[in-house]
Amino acid sequence: MQRSAIRSLALALLWLSAACSPEPAGRADAEVTDAPLSAGADPDGQPSSDAARDAAPPPDAGPPPRPYPAPAAWPPNRGPGGPRRSFAEAELGVNCAFLDGGEGDTTNHHNLVVMYDGFLLMPWSPEFGVTGGLTLWDISDPCAPTVQGYGFTDQMRESHAIGFSTVGGGRWAVTSHQRQLVNGGVLFWDLSDTRAPTVASALELPGFFYPDAYARVVLSVFWQAPFVYAATADNGVYIIDASDPRAPQLVGQSIFEPLLRAGQVHAVGNLLITTAAEGTRAALLDISDPAAPRPIPGGDFVFRTSAGEPKEIYFSNIGNGYVYGVRKQGGGGVMVYDIRDPARPTFVTEVTSNGNGGYAFVKDQFVFTGESDFAAQYDLSDLAAPAEVRRFHLTGDLDTATPIGNVVVLSVDDKAEPDRGSAIAPWALEPDTTPPRVTWAYPSDGATGLARTSRFGLVFNEMVDPGSAWVGSVRLYRADLPPEQGRVDGEVSAQENVVNFWPRAPLEPNTRYVLEVPAGGVVDFNGNATVEAFTATLVTGP
Repeated sequence: MQRSAIRSLALALLWLSAACSPEPAGRADAEVTDAPLSAGADPDGQPSSDAARDAAPPPDAGPPPRPYPAPAAWPPNRGPGGPRRSFAEAELGVNCAFLDGGEGDTTNHHNLVVMYDGFLLMPWSPEFGVTGGLTLWDISDPCAPTVQGYGFTDQMRESHAIGFSTVGGGRWAVTSHQRQLVNGGVLFWDLSDTRAPTVASALELPGFFYPDAYARVVLSVFWQAPFVYAATADNGVYIIDASDPRAPQLVGQSIFEPLLRAGQVHAVGNLLITTAAEGTRAALLDISDPAAPRPIPGGDFVFRTSAGEPKEIYFSNIGNGYVYGVRKQGGGGVMVYDIRDPARPTFVTEVTSNGNGGYAFVKDQFVFTGESDFAAQYDLSDLAAPAEVRRFHLTGDLDTATPIGNVVVLSVDDKAEPDRGSAIAPWALEPDTTPPRVTWAYPSDGATGLARTSRFGLVFNEMVDPGSAWVGSVRLYRADLPPEQGRVDGEVSAQENVVNFWPRAPLEPNTRYVLEVPAGGVVDFNGNATVEAFTATLVTGP
C-alpha cells in the first residue's frame, strides 16, 4: 500500500497556462481520432457533388504548420565528447589516469560520472556534506584528462545520480543537498557556463536527518522535466515541481507501507521504478498523474535468486526493459528482472561473484558494477549464460564503475589514496562506434486508454548526450495530421540512458498520437547518432 501527501495545485497550474491557448484542431468525441476526411467527401465519407463543393466554404486546413527542426540541429557542445583513443590488449583493465575534483575535493569521496556539454562531469561530495561540487574534464584522450570546468559549494552531499533539464531555456542539473549536517534535500545547478557551474537554488525536504546515511537522506534523484523525483529512504519519494529551478516547489510525497527504504528511483513515461537501498524490495508505480504515484497491482516484488531465495541489493539501475539489482548479501553480482509488463515483473537471470555490491550501469550488452573490493564487467548478451568479463581495481571502497565510451571510470566513496578518488581504465580496444537505439518505451507501442496527463519514456541501450534529446529528435504529434500540424509542445529531458517527453498541456481525449525518434538526432557520448528510427502509436482515453 502507499499514500500520497502534501498535494498542491502545482500540477494544475503547470498545465493551466498552456491549456488557456486554443486547443488543437480536430475531433474530441468518443471515437478515436485517426485520419482527416479527404477533400470532396461529406461527413459520411461519400463524394459530394461539384456544385455542393463550389458552394461550401473552403475546408479547414487544420492548425498552421510548425515544422520540426532537423534532428541533428541541436546546439553544439563546447567539449569534444567521449574518448577517442585506441588501446592494446595489455592495456585493458589497467588504470591509465586518476581524477581529483580540485581544490575543494579534500575527502576524495566520488560516485558516478556522466558526460555533459562534451565533457566528463563528476558530482563529488562525501556523505556528510560540508564540501562538494562539479568538475568537468576533457577526456578525448582519457589517459591525459584536462580540467575544463569547476564549481564549488558547501551545500552538497554524496550524489548517486544527477539529472538534467533545459526547462525555461536554461541548462540545469540537480543533485543531492545537505546543509549543516541535519538539513538537506535537492540542489539545483546552473550549467549555462560549464566552465563555472553555480548553485541556482536548494530545496530542503521535510524529515531529512543525518548522520544516519541510509534512513532519512536523499539517496538519488530523477528529473523528468519539469518534475524531480527524489528517493529519500524511509521518507519515501518526494515530488518537486522544478519548472523554475531557481524556485522549486514541493508537490507531494509518497510513503510506502510497509516500509520500503527508497534508494534508486527512475521515471520512464508513466512509470516510476523505486528499489530499496540495502533491501530486497522494489515497487513499480503509476505516475500518469505525476504528482500522485499509485501502486501498480502486481508491481511490488522481492529480488530473489534463481533458487527463489530473497537477497538484498545495495542499489539498482535500469536498461532494456530490465532492472539490474546489485547483490550485497551472500556475495556480489547482479540479479535481473524483466519489468516491461509492470504488473508482472519476472526473474530473468543472475550472475554471482565474491564481491559486495554497490552501483550498476548498463552499456549495450554489458553491466558494470562496483563491488567494494573490485569492480566488474559482466556480459549479458546471452541471458541464459551471463559471464564475467574482467575486474578492475582502485584503492578504497570501490562502489561505482561508469562506462564512458571504451573506458570505465572507477570511483571510491571512502578510504581513497590522496587525489585518487577516481581512475580511468580502458575496457575496449577501439573508441565507441555503436549507435544508440531505443530498446524499451513506456507506455509501449499500441497502448490505449492513456491518461491525458501521460508522459512518454524511452530507454536506450546506453547513456545518451542530454543536449541531443530535444524537440527536433524526440517528437510527439497527432496521428490524424501531418507532423508539422499535429505537433505537441513539451519538455524533453534525458538522464543517463532514459529520455522523457512531457506534454505542456493535457492531451486531447480519445486521440491517436505518434511518438517518434527520427534517425540522426539523439547521440551517445562519442557522438554516434541513432541509425534506426523509432515510432510508437499511442491512444488516449476519455
